[in-house]
Amino acid sequence: MARERKYFGTDGVRDLANSGNMTPELALKLGRAFIKFNHGKKIVIGLDTRLSGGMLEGALSAGMTSEGAEVFSAGIIPTPGVSFAVKKLKADGGAVISASHNPAEYNGIKFLGADGCKLSDDEELAIEDLLFEENHNTSSNVGKIHYCPDLVKDYAGHIASYLNEDSAIDNVVFDCASGASAKSVPVLVAATKFSKLNTAVISNDFDGLNINKDCGVMHMENLTGYVAKNKMALGFAFDGDADRVLISDSLGRIIDGDIILWVLGRWLKKRSGNDKVVVTVMSNMALETHLKKNGIKTLRCPVGDRYVLETMRESGAGLGGEQSGHIIASEFTGTGDGLCTAVLFLNAVKDLNEDISTLVDRFGRYPQKLTNLTLKKSRDLVDMDAVKSIVNEYEAKIQDGRIFVRTSGTEPLLRILVEAPEKDKVEEISNILSEKLEKFC
Repeated sequence: MARERKYFGTDGVRDLANSGNMTPELALKLGRAFIKFNHGKKIVIGLDTRLSGGMLEGALSAGMTSEGAEVFSAGIIPTPGVSFAVKKLKADGGAVISASHNPAEYNGIKFLGADGCKLSDDEELAIEDLLFEENHNTSSNVGKIHYCPDLVKDYAGHIASYLNEDSAIDNVVFDCASGASAKSVPVLVAATKFSKLNTAVISNDFDGLNINKDCGVMHMENLTGYVAKNKMALGFAFDGDADRVLISDSLGRIIDGDIILWVLGRWLKKRSGNDKVVVTVMSNMALETHLKKNGIKTLRCPVGDRYVLETMRESGAGLGGEQSGHIIASEFTGTGDGLCTAVLFLNAVKDLNEDISTLVDRFGRYPQKLTNLTLKKSRDLVDMDAVKSIVNEYEAKIQDGRIFVRTSGTEPLLRILVEAPEKDKVEEISNILSEKLEKFC
């Protein structure tokens, strides 16, 4: 049986900033351990807009330089921007200081390899094994820190190069979630035809405490409300580190990751012939049905964009992603990239002659209900026989549907997903399951 990681979760190490697993002391140890594991001397660090980011960057950089590494600080930049910078600078790896979609009081640290991609579970476990090793580098071999503020412009310019000139449309709005995309989206707009059109950039102000607050993918009403009020044609919302994107159509309806995958899957098959798409266990069953009609095979994997990437590599799929808006198109990026996905979506709807305003209607998703129960104890309930028995009992009562129960990798939550063709049945079984499973939490 494989050992479980103690500090790393679904997306790096994450906790309330300045407490638990996200203190400067642990950040310093993580920095040292990463360099010992990586054996590299050239590392890129980026962060989002959280107040605690500077504190943690200082500690992480200190740990890395104490082991002789040269740190290239990109400042505030999306997670995929760090991935881009690692490859541009031919670095040995990267680190991102961000808690993604979580509120400002949280923060996290995740590492990237020399390929700009997130590490595997085994690699993170190897880093944990080195966390408390006491032997350190000599004083004459400490590294140095380089500040590289232009990397965010280079990244945004790179994404801008993917946008076909005739794909940019009028009346588009970008919601930056007061996060890492606040500096890169304006550069993207200025470098493309969007600069000549009616284009709005909102929630691009940040004070260290307002990241994801009433904006971005966690609060789509900010975007959909703006679209409706200003009669915009389309809107894109990012999360705190901009590796995710969700879309609002002109009617204020949400185009989620499943619909984005449906559009991009058909476009990439037409473009390159690749007929495989990787999705997670959370994706709606309607996506499989639609892709199958277009001769595209769907492969499912656990939640987490790095598991998506692993399955893509194993299967040869050129596209993968999550309902939440993490999308990876391997021809263009090696990690979830909200800005890149937005640009590719615009290219795809243009090439496919799609009517964006009817995508939601035509997708016709199966009714789903996701319930989150707070875990008061650190327990893996999913493997408990009593929990399995309850889930199996009610799954047998759903025809052409499914139940999926998992513990969150980033928060102390038990997630219960119920999906079926009949909405009333979804509500009924979801409510019963929540009541029965809550006592185990």
